[in-house]
Amino acid sequence: MAGEHGLGGACWIELDEVDSTNAEVMRRAVTGERRPLYVRANRQTAGRGRSGRSWHSHPGNIAMSRLVPLDCPPAAVPQISLVSGLAVHRAVAEQLDAAGIGVSLSLKWPNDLLAGRAKLAGVLVEATAVGTDRIAVVGIGLNVAHAPEVHGREVVALASLGLAHADDPATPAALARRVGAHLDRALDEWDRGRGFASIREAWLERSVPLGREGSVDTGPGGRVVGTFAGLDDEGYLLIELGGAGRMVATVGDVALLSD
Repeated sequence: MAGEHGLGGACWIELDEVDSTNAEVMRRAVTGERRPLYVRANRQTAGRGRSGRSWHSHPGNIAMSRLVPLDCPPAAVPQISLVSGLAVHRAVAEQLDAAGIGVSLSLKWPNDLLAGRAKLAGVLVEATAVGTDRIAVVGIGLNVAHAPEVHGREVVALASLGLAHADDPATPAALARRVGAHLDRALDEWDRGRGFASIREAWLERSVPLGREGSVDTGPGGRVVGTFAGLDDEGYLLIELGGAGRMVATVGDVALLSD
């Protein structure tokens, strides 16, 4: 273990290596942890992405997770992915602005941060019951020094965007704190779902453009093609189907097809 300390009211656990930061937070929750808790690891050997994909985090990148005790209506839980993505966008934009780097960042429903068309960061939220309590674990992966290969996806790292100190070992730790500070503020703004309207507005201001063509894989053998039409009031994806009207996507992988 590299260390444990408090920062801004949250407890931070720093690990050299772990199987999965989400799994580590979940293990601590099972043993009774309920504080605002972050776990960050220099290397993650069995990380998870959406739809059960593996996600290996290399040294120099960010792999971090936060414990979020749930005291909100069950219908509001999926909104945490949007809250978290917004926080990551704000933190990365702030970092790039401070370095004088002009890059187009955008959010793709429900959990990706893009630089141009390439994936820069992703969020995985896992919610469950632990005893009589409900909790969520927010996992965040951010490419700082390296862009790991992902089949069928363009990926990018902050280093390749021109962040001169991305290879400095201190950079992931400092940037993780920045992400954590923005996540804490965004969760306060969300206010257990009561403030989602402002989160939704801020997310849409930073999303891929309305009208962008794309597809949604909705399950085995299911694929819908249409254009991005925004989010509904609960945070679900709206897809314009041309003359067939609109559909609401509550789950699924989204692929962008054109600019």
